[in-house]
Amino acid sequence: MSDDLSPAQHAAAIEESRQRLINFVLQCTDEQWQCVLVEGDPRPIGVITDHVAHAYEYLAGWIGELLAGASPEVSSEIVDGLNAEHAAEAAGMTPARVAGHLKTSGDALISLIKGLEPAQLELGDGRVGRFAVIAARHADGHRDEIEAALG
Repeated sequence: MSDDLSPAQHAAAIEESRQRLINFVLQCTDEQWQCVLVEGDPRPIGVITDHVAHAYEYLAGWIGELLAGASPEVSSEIVDGLNAEHAAEAAGMTPARVAGHLKTSGDALISLIKGLEPAQLELGDGRVGRFAVIAARHADGHRDEIEAALG
């Protein structure tokens, strides 16, 4: 996916990758849902897939801050902390709940991105656009990783 897409194209890419993840989530067996499959990641499939929905929320928050003229601090340590907090809270999520969370948080992010003017993608030294790219790639990245581990 090219990083020089319009806001509508970014929104469509996020929506398409999110839908592929929702379809995957709803096809998981109970046994798969509880499996820890990804080497180096102790989270079961259910927590990893809900993590994508959670990431849509913090990405939308950072984009909102950039649109308001702020410069949110974003680092791998901050993201790791958000992911750790989420993992502790998300155990026991059902596929239906994760699919719903992906829908609601994804809809909010998609709406935000779709409503941008093209020049707004360049705010924060291009971070708004980079966050849109990350959001589109995130769902597919985790789904691809899990499907590969499942064989």
